Amino acid sequence: MKGVILAGGLGSRLLPLTKITNKHLLPVYDRPMIYYPIECLVAAGVEEILLVTGGNSAGDFLRLLENGTDLGLRRIHYAYQRGEGGIAAALRLAEDFANGDKICVVLGDNIVEKSIRKAAESFEAQESGAKILLKEVHDPERFGVAEIEGDRVVGIEEKPKSPKSNLAVTGIYMYDAEVFDIIKTLKPSGRGELEITDVNNAYIRRGSLTYDYVDGWWTDAGTFDSLLRAAKLCAEGGANNA
Repeated sequence: MKGVILAGGLGSRLLPLTKITNKHLLPVYDRPMIYYPIECLVAAGVEEILLVTGGNSAGDFLRLLENGTDLGLRRIHYAYQRGEGGIAAALRLAEDFANGDKICVVLGDNIVEKSIRKAAESFEAQESGAKILLKEVHDPERFGVAEIEGDRVVGIEEKPKSPKSNLAVTGIYMYDAEVFDIIKTLKPSGRGELEITDVNNAYIRRGSLTYDYVDGWWTDAGTFDSLLRAAKLCAEGGANNA
C-alpha cells in the first residue's frame, strides 16, 4: 500500500504563525509537524509516499525532507496543489501516483500515539472499498462524526451542530482505486470545497466502508489549542509507537 499525506491549505486558524510558513512545518514539541504523519505511515509498513502541498512554502518541504530516506522511506514524491479546493480535491492529485494500488491517506496535521499497522493490514486483506479510523472525542462538533449501527457505519455528518455520536472520523483514510472515480462525481459543498466526508459517504452507500478505532491518543494540530495539546502529548509520551 502507498501513502499520501495532504499538507496544503492556508492554515488560517493559526495566523500569524502561518503568515510566512506552511502550517505543517511548524514545530510540535521536538519535530516539525510533518514528521508525525510520515512516521505514522512508516510504522504501518508504507515505504513510498506522495506529499501534496501548495502555497509559497512548498519548496521548504523538499529542503526539509529531501528524498525521505532519513525518515525510513524508500521514496517520497511531491505534488503541488494550486489554490484551495478541499481535502478531496487535494487527494485527486494522487491518482497517477496510486496507479491502481490501495492508498493510506493521512492529513498532515494528524498525530497518533500508537501504530496503525493493524488497521492497515486489515484493509490490505479487504477485497475492496475503504476504511476509516474513529476516535471518541469530547468535542465531536469539530469533526466529521460517524453514526454506527452494529458493525456498520451508516452515515457521516460533517461538523454537526447536534452530533449523533462522539465518534470523530480521524484524518486517516484508506481507499481502493475507486476513490478517484468517486471524487470526479463530487459537487462542491456550501464551503465551495470537495469534501472527504462525501467520499466516505459514497463508500457507505456502496456498502464497502469499514472502520477501526485508533489505539492510544489522537489529535489534530490545526488550532492553537490543539497545537498546544499535541505538543504536550508528544512531550509526555511520544507518538507512533509500535
